[in-house]
Formats: sequence, C-alpha cells, structure tokens
Amino acid sequence: MGIVADIFGVIFGGGRNVLRETAEVFVENAEAGAQRAQTVRGQAMQQFGAEFAVPRQGAFDRFMDGLNRLPRPALALGTLGLFITAMVDPLWFAARMQGIVLVPEPLWWLLGVIVSFYFGARHQRKGQDFQRDIAATMARVPQVVGNITTLKALRGDSPGVADAGGDAQLSVAVVRPEQNPALEDWKALQVG
Repeated sequence: MGIVADIFGVIFGGGRNVLRETAEVFVENAEAGAQRAQTVRGQAMQQFGAEFAVPRQGAFDRFMDGLNRLPRPALALGTLGLFITAMVDPLWFAARMQGIVLVPEPLWWLLGVIVSFYFGARHQRKGQDFQRDIAATMARVPQVVGNITTLKALRGDSPGVADAGGDAQLSVAVVRPEQNPALEDWKALQVG
C-alpha cells in the first residue's frame, strides 16, 4: 500500500495534478478558457463604454448630429416637393428640369454611388433585422399551433368534447332523463 500511496503522492500530491497539467498542454481547460473569454468581453465592454461616456454637449456635436439626420427627410420631402411643383406650375418645373439635362453623366454616377452607399447600408441593416424577426416568429409557430389546437379542443361544439371516455357511471348519467319540475308542471297544464 505504501508504494501505491507514494505513486499517487507523486502524481496528485503537493496540491498539483500532473495528469491534468499534462492534458492541458494538448487540450485547453474549458473552464479556464471561458473565464479568459469573459474577462476579454468585460474589458472590451469597458473600453466601448469609456469611448461613449463623454457626453457630446458642444454646439458643433449637436450640429453634426442634426446634419447626419437631414439627408433622408430632405430627399423624401424634396421629391414630394418636385411632384407638387410639377402640378402647380408645370412651366417653372419644366424649365428647372431642362437644367438637370445639362448635368454631366459622371456627376450622375457619383450621385448614384453616394446615395447607394448612404441608403444601402441602412437598407441592409433593416433587412437583416427583418430576417431575424421572421426567424424568431417562425420559431414560435409550433407553440402557437399547439395552443390553437388546445383551445379548439376546449370549445363546446368540438367533436367528442362531451365524450365520457371510460367512465361508465358518467355515460349512464348522460342518457338518463333528468327530473325537471317546471317541464312537468307545463305538461300538466297542457293536458288539463
């Protein structure tokens, strides 16, 4: 017993586990890896929080935020304004459109690229959000179908809702006529 105890003492003694330490050379300790990943995530979140912790209170920051929100409404309202102008004063509108004819084609390409990048990124983000919402909705479909089936089974006009099952006393009680004193009184008045 002394030799076995000495061997185990060499392998597991002194607060060390030689087998575990040797295995960790080849395979990462999952618990230690998760702890390291949690530390990295926590530090990254602290860094992101520090970047946005400084409140933007300057006039320039407020002006730039407002300027960033301006293009979409300006383009939408400007287009609606063009339609209204074309209906109200067609000659003025036609004269302005003749000026647009003189814009060189490379400038149109540049405008198309700018508008595509500006709205394309937003469209892609909204599309991805929409797909994520659809996937979450589709994941709930089996539960909703099960709930609807359960609710339909509870309706009074569902087939088999009044089935007594294997309860013989209930089956007999269902077909036995009840005593109805009001009906008996009515029958007596009809005969008499």
